[in-house]
Amino acid sequence: MKDPCKREALLYEKVNDKIRCKTCERLCLIPEGGLGFCRTRKNEGGKLYTLEYGNISSIGANPIEKKPLFHFYPGSRALTIGSWSCNFTCPWCQNYEISKSPPVECRYISPEDFIKLTKRFGCKGVSISFNEPTLMLEYSLDVFDLAKKEGLYTTFVTNGYMSSDALDLLIEHGLDAMNVDIKGNNEVVSKYCDADVSKIWRNCKKAKDEGVWVEITTLVIPGVNDDENCLREIARKIKVLLGEETPWHVTRYYPAYRSLEVGLYNGFTPLETLEKAWRIGKEEGLDYVYVGNVPGHKFENTYCPDCKEVLIERYGFDVIRNELKDKSCPHCGRKISIVL
Repeated sequence: MKDPCKREALLYEKVNDKIRCKTCERLCLIPEGGLGFCRTRKNEGGKLYTLEYGNISSIGANPIEKKPLFHFYPGSRALTIGSWSCNFTCPWCQNYEISKSPPVECRYISPEDFIKLTKRFGCKGVSISFNEPTLMLEYSLDVFDLAKKEGLYTTFVTNGYMSSDALDLLIEHGLDAMNVDIKGNNEVVSKYCDADVSKIWRNCKKAKDEGVWVEITTLVIPGVNDDENCLREIARKIKVLLGEETPWHVTRYYPAYRSLEVGLYNGFTPLETLEKAWRIGKEEGLDYVYVGNVPGHKFENTYCPDCKEVLIERYGFDVIRNELKDKSCPHCGRKISIVL
């Protein structure tokens, strides 16, 4: 019986007797019968196959605020799915149960059924998340094509390490918004994720320039990326490359996976550290900085950059009050950068 989760990959090239995967910036060179770094792509008979097309590990009708996307259809819900594995090596992964596991058995949901479920649950859009969505590239493109026909929005929650070719395809097939996790400066990303952060920033800028809504998240981890220089560098990059109106979420970390084994902080991020990151973002000229994973904190709310009035009040992932009827502050008239 044909495995529905196994499909020929879109982005690869033959290099002598091997195949180079061009889905993400690892650009794995895979021998016959071998797997790439993420263990989701296999060279069989001179062709590259994805092993997780529609192979769903997790599904939920999530508030868009959970991504987090605070300036993109606030208060709406997106039917969210994830699969297996990742192309990063982060020892603190919060979703390690699925991101550190390769696809073993096929738990298939077709793109058509995914869209039917999205509408049945009254969601406004779809999201590929939980593990690294780039690994579901082929499936994502088919889902996005169907979603656009039904008037649904499409989102990615990603580490941003897809190849330029993969990002081009996502944009071509209607990617509306993405939240990108910037884990630190190049030293941090190289040491803990075995990746080049400059390529992530390149993708963020390209997506923004092509009209994709972009928000940035940094999981603030004591002893890893919480020093002022690192946080200030991220804030400056956001302003220079993406613009001061780009939201930055500085979120609380809870120990998970191998974080204790490698000597990382053995408690959650102190509130004062998150508030320091918030102040740095504001000092560097960002209009919208948010403290995440601290339900009820005042910096969960959206404030007008000019008159400082609360425009959207939140508690955790819930929108309690939204005063924006259009994209202008009702108190002072300031234009607010948001998708309603």
